[in-house]
Amino acid sequence: MHSQQSGRRRFLKSGAALAGWAVGAVRSVSGQAPAGSEPPAALAGSEASSRDYGVRSGFETSGRLTHIQAWVANVGPPVAPALRTPLQDSVGIITPAPLHYVVDHGSPTPGIDPRQHSLLIHGLVDRPLLFTLDELKRLPAVSRIHFLACAGNSYLPLEQRQNAKTVQETHGWTSCSEWTGVPLSLLLQEVGVQKGGTWIQAEGAEIRKLASSIPMAKALDDVLVAYGQNGEAIRPEQGYPLRLIVPGFEGIRNVKWLRRIKVVDRPYMMKYEGTIYTNLRPDGTARWFQLELETNSVITSPSGEQRLPGPGFHEITGLAWSGGGAIRRVEVSTDGGRTWKDAQLQAPVLAKAHTRFRFPWNWDGKEAVLQSRSTNEWGEVQPTKAALERMWGVTPDYWLTTTNRIQHFNAIQPWKVTSDGRVHNVIWET
Repeated sequence: MHSQQSGRRRFLKSGAALAGWAVGAVRSVSGQAPAGSEPPAALAGSEASSRDYGVRSGFETSGRLTHIQAWVANVGPPVAPALRTPLQDSVGIITPAPLHYVVDHGSPTPGIDPRQHSLLIHGLVDRPLLFTLDELKRLPAVSRIHFLACAGNSYLPLEQRQNAKTVQETHGWTSCSEWTGVPLSLLLQEVGVQKGGTWIQAEGAEIRKLASSIPMAKALDDVLVAYGQNGEAIRPEQGYPLRLIVPGFEGIRNVKWLRRIKVVDRPYMMKYEGTIYTNLRPDGTARWFQLELETNSVITSPSGEQRLPGPGFHEITGLAWSGGGAIRRVEVSTDGGRTWKDAQLQAPVLAKAHTRFRFPWNWDGKEAVLQSRSTNEWGEVQPTKAALERMWGVTPDYWLTTTNRIQHFNAIQPWKVTSDGRVHNVIWET
């Protein structure tokens, strides 16, 4: 019998782990999990059957918006497009899996056979272990609702702003799902983190092998090794068969197609951590490892490129979120920020999840500027663009640079409603 197989079976039979919950073990850390292969043709085409899987009504046409990731177009194979969620059509807080945003950093979606995929945990640990997907699914699972958002959400480079008219174009790199999986803390408990293990490096199985650093304190807190999304297996473009969910942290930390976690003694400045996912300051220094996403919100209706049919009652609605916990308050202004009134928060209001807010508005037919402002449970308030400039110590010219990729932009988003009912994006006009 193959030594790897026999070792796993002995461990499973021993019942030594998790008080009776068995975990597969491989003491050697030399082997890496293969990326797998494309699924059989019969399986790949099974979703096409409306009887077997179901399709939405042909009258529903909402879809994701393609955005070519030109910033990596000169590296490696043809660039995979990024896809933005149609927030303007959203209801509630859950994003359907087919509409969840996608950022793949130029890597084609791998076709991974779950029977051949494994998760290796090694580094500064007492017992390096290799977990198959079946073994992970035998462990106690949890399901939690959390949002994901790209660190570049809410901000577009200078050359793209004139075309950013809708909420899908300005804020479409955030989505919210129910995620199911195993707490990473449980797996780290099994491998035995050594005293010097203060960070982890998580790595995916895609062509570019994207890797990201996460503090151990966060890894032991609420991070999930997830295999389920909204009641079914995670979709290939979302990391099938396995991904990290790092609640409240910028999207790149939520590594997809997860194949390896290494416990280390410090962050090692992986490729994207030292380049794209930083904020270059005017003095030449940069903000690194910002990690947690700030308090944010956006009105999704009425929003850019929509048109109100006429004066009278309209419900203003939108989404708020915070990487630092639950949203506790959302205020809405209909006069460009001169006055604010509290919006209603729609239940459930969950930590590190989208929160739906609603506000009744009787429009008098005159020009108006609509804004939302969120506050999280720690009292952190979403800033205006001017306030963000003061916080960062920059001038308005900072946003005009063509060499800097700005991350973690969470300024209040204004929408101007003109007297004919048309709605326009005016954030860069104020």
